[in-house]
Amino acid sequence: MPDNETFAELLALHTGYRRQQLVLHHFPDGETRVQMAAPDLDGDAVIVCTLDRPDAKVLPLMMAAATVRELGAARVGLVAPYLAYMRQDMRFHPGEAISARIFGGWLGHTFDWLVTVEPHLHRYTTLAEIYPHPAQVVHVAAQLAGWIRVHVTRPLIIGPDSESAQWVSVVAKLLGAPSVVARKERHGDRDVSVFLPEMDQWRDHTPVVLDDIVASGGTLLQTLRCLRGRTSQPPVCVAVHGLFTEGVLEKLLVEGAALIVTSNSVITDTSQIDISKPVAEAMVSLCAAQPTETEGVVRQNMQG
Repeated sequence: MPDNETFAELLALHTGYRRQQLVLHHFPDGETRVQMAAPDLDGDAVIVCTLDRPDAKVLPLMMAAATVRELGAARVGLVAPYLAYMRQDMRFHPGEAISARIFGGWLGHTFDWLVTVEPHLHRYTTLAEIYPHPAQVVHVAAQLAGWIRVHVTRPLIIGPDSESAQWVSVVAKLLGAPSVVARKERHGDRDVSVFLPEMDQWRDHTPVVLDDIVASGGTLLQTLRCLRGRTSQPPVCVAVHGLFTEGVLEKLLVEGAALIVTSNSVITDTSQIDISKPVAEAMVSLCAAQPTETEGVVRQNMQG
């Protein structure tokens, strides 16, 4: 998909797969035309589309998938390094849509398989609970740890909330570094409180605040405020997915972040950690897998 060319080119380099252009034309009335070259007949077509700011992307993405199938692809896979709509995984207030289930169902009707990176699964154990076809979740703790090892001296890995604890511990173990996890209380979309445990014994370490997603930045901002005066080194912020609402980067720097670094799941000026290789490996694995008989029946029914 447009704006995903850089990541798609990296996948092509890792896999040897041929990359083809997909073109979107936006008409004055707001409608979109999708155009592409025909795929190899009876093979897998893979559409690469990271799903930050997803609403404008989803309809063209689904039209692209339907078109490439009509043009002869036997199966259509989606590589979405960032997968949207996973946070709303329950009905928090009466009448709310459970977006994770709805979106997973839509993707299930559109794609035969899915690759994504560190999705925000909180109340779900696996993607299988919301997406009905083969999927691979790519974990990138090794890539995060690799970047930290090269760029940070004596790191102290800090998780800003309990959700980050499991993979903060993995990164810390890979580095042989200490780690602590904060307690977070959320009061609204942009209103959170963060409480850090005692950490005087690591005062001479560089705090590395590790999170999966940075959007409004509320959690990171509060964590940086809690760190003020508690360490001798300025903190570094590292995240997998950098969504960054307007002004967030500037606010993080004002609050004392020495550096803000993310992966290239969403490509921004902060994207210094390349995760394309494990994503490519997952993509190859799913392309090589043969569909089960049940999946074939489901797909035939979906095609009409």
